[in-house]
Amino acid sequence: MTVEEYNQAVNQHADAVFRFVLKNIRDQEKARDIVQDSFEKLWLHRKSVSAEKVKAYLFSTAYHRLIDWVRKDSRLSIVDEIRSDEACFEHYSDLQEVLNKAIELLPNDQRSVLLLRDYEGYSYKEIAAITKLNESQVKVYIYRARVFLKNYIGKMDVLV
Repeated sequence: MTVEEYNQAVNQHADAVFRFVLKNIRDQEKARDIVQDSFEKLWLHRKSVSAEKVKAYLFSTAYHRLIDWVRKDSRLSIVDEIRSDEACFEHYSDLQEVLNKAIELLPNDQRSVLLLRDYEGYSYKEIAAITKLNESQVKVYIYRARVFLKNYIGKMDVLV
């Protein structure tokens, strides 16, 4: 990869990688750090990464940095969050807000593959390459995430 190809990769993919990371962790400063780390790693390995594979390389690197950050910064358990959210669920009026909260409650693997598929538009094969899962696992995680979201949000007439 040449310097020009690297600069082109920054221009083409920085925003998408940032959106992906931010959607997962909801911390803009940490998301910027993860994106910066991903591009730094790309720069260090630029001679071994071809220009055709740069997008997958960046998303894969960002995904792994994201997982590392989540492991280091483990917070309250999901069960406690669900219990506290169920108590005030009736007060939500914005569907996007409810959906974002439900996505936050997903396990990290399910959240990542769901966001790559539904928000970024990647194919199952591309997601498998990025996350180092096989396609069957990717499909199962996406299915489970969608079932969780459906059950969490419930019927649309309840929210409207």
